[in-house]
Amino acid sequence: MQVENTEINGFLIDKFNQYDLKEGNTQGICPLCSSERKPKNKKKQCASYDWERGLGTCHNCNSTFQMHTYKRKGNADKEYVKPDFSTKTHKQPGSKILKWFADRGISQQTLEYCNVSEGPEFMPQTGKEENTIKFNYFMGNDLVNIKYRDGRKNFKLYKGAEKIFYNINSIIGHDSCIIVEGEMDVLALVEAGIKNVVSVPNGATLNQNNLDYLDNCIDYFENKEKIILAVDQDEAGTALQQEFIRRLGAENCYLVDFKDCKDANEYLLKYSIEDLRNVIAIAKPVPLENVSTLKDVEEDLKDFVKHGFKPGFQVGLENFDNIFSTYTGQFITVTGIPSSGKSDFVDQMVVGYNKNYGWKTAFASPENAPTYLHAHKLMRKVWQDMPLPSDIGGNTWNNVADHVNDNFFFIDMDKYSLESILAKGAELVKRKGIKCLVIDPYNKVRDTNAVSDDVNRYTMDYLSKIEQFCKKYDVLTFIVAHPTKMYKGQDGKMEEPTMYNIKGGGEWYDASYHGLLVHRNYEAKNTKVKVLKVKFQNLGENGAEAFFTWEPKSGCYIPDVNEEQQKEELPWEA
Repeated sequence: MQVENTEINGFLIDKFNQYDLKEGNTQGICPLCSSERKPKNKKKQCASYDWERGLGTCHNCNSTFQMHTYKRKGNADKEYVKPDFSTKTHKQPGSKILKWFADRGISQQTLEYCNVSEGPEFMPQTGKEENTIKFNYFMGNDLVNIKYRDGRKNFKLYKGAEKIFYNINSIIGHDSCIIVEGEMDVLALVEAGIKNVVSVPNGATLNQNNLDYLDNCIDYFENKEKIILAVDQDEAGTALQQEFIRRLGAENCYLVDFKDCKDANEYLLKYSIEDLRNVIAIAKPVPLENVSTLKDVEEDLKDFVKHGFKPGFQVGLENFDNIFSTYTGQFITVTGIPSSGKSDFVDQMVVGYNKNYGWKTAFASPENAPTYLHAHKLMRKVWQDMPLPSDIGGNTWNNVADHVNDNFFFIDMDKYSLESILAKGAELVKRKGIKCLVIDPYNKVRDTNAVSDDVNRYTMDYLSKIEQFCKKYDVLTFIVAHPTKMYKGQDGKMEEPTMYNIKGGGEWYDASYHGLLVHRNYEAKNTKVKVLKVKFQNLGENGAEAFFTWEPKSGCYIPDVNEEQQKEELPWEA
């Protein structure tokens, strides 16, 4: 008997019935433990078979096993190097390695199941070849990456290989899965009979959780009803946990509390297999959205009492950073007369956030077409130079092009609407981990579902939808908004617009978290950026100004060293 479907949960079946079980039967032996049982029990029907889901469950060893093997769902965005898996470089762990794992609660059977081997490898930390433990990362039947660990606790991944989750094959067909922060934690859970567990390929790093491995494996989590986050109980692990929640959805995520232990392996050693199973089983859902208690925010409260307001995020321009910073989960309104450099300065800001914090950005910029010219502007800012024809295909060109490709995304549509842009933004949060969204300009991205023709009501509803998006996905959104027609003053100079000059008037000032004016002075050959509004006093100074010169080769704004001379003299200083 073979199931009619050739795929399960979108994954193509590679080998049907990999353990040669009795097809058609709903019960039978367990391929994991039956061979090791007493002779009289070897043929006992201790396992249940679900052929449609491709999963078997053993009632003796409490294990779940996959009945089929699968081909990879989707393709990698890039070409990667694939490591070699040969008997020369990979061998079964020897007695010393086995003892080392046994001391950490891990059996030889678990090592075999998780494709752990040993072999020589050059380690840059020691500058020589070392005998290493090799955690082999398989996707389908392909060896995709290897994590090496030497006896001094030095690690490295295979150079140029694709980053994926360790043990990713194990979660196919399951309605739930567990995410941990290290290969040892995977082994600990497998030892406890929990097979549907994956690990990130590299540990959490505070403020730098781009999760490129999730980008490569996002399809594997699409149909999961329950995703249990069992990462390390430290500050970096908490930040990683929050990023997973943001990307995978709070409604799907459950949190594990390892109490006085750092991770799953430590919990296994301190307590027992049964205790480890239980702490996973009682994982609690992420607290309800829009409902908080003091306990939910107690750690933030303690931090505030100890240290006051957290500093905002900065773009890396000293004079601007002195007067403005921001949090995520908010939006910034940027205004200025046409050709004042609004879009260009926003580009500079997101490049700065990317450099400082690794944030990725999506652009919905109808006026920045064609896309290749916008990409060219970003390349210049990242490169800090003008690329020449002779640079094409060189190392710097390739590195910068790869960086722009991996960190900046251009939303191209025949017809832009606010609903479609926010939906695409949500998808890019999930699939690429964007942290910034740029809508430029807002009047070219209409709210086609608006319920009112009244301009003030329309504006407030428009900004409310953006605010909801920002809060839900912890994204910083930029809205570039042109003012209504401006006039020259008595001095013949164009008046500087405020947020009240944008169509919709006071709604922009009331609803925006922050407001910035970008204003070019052609006579002085500089650009002024003025803070029109900051919602929180600790993030900036209302009315403060920073002056820049624009560097034509790089397209970067350079802090004007003479900015003090550019400021108009106050009457009592004349």
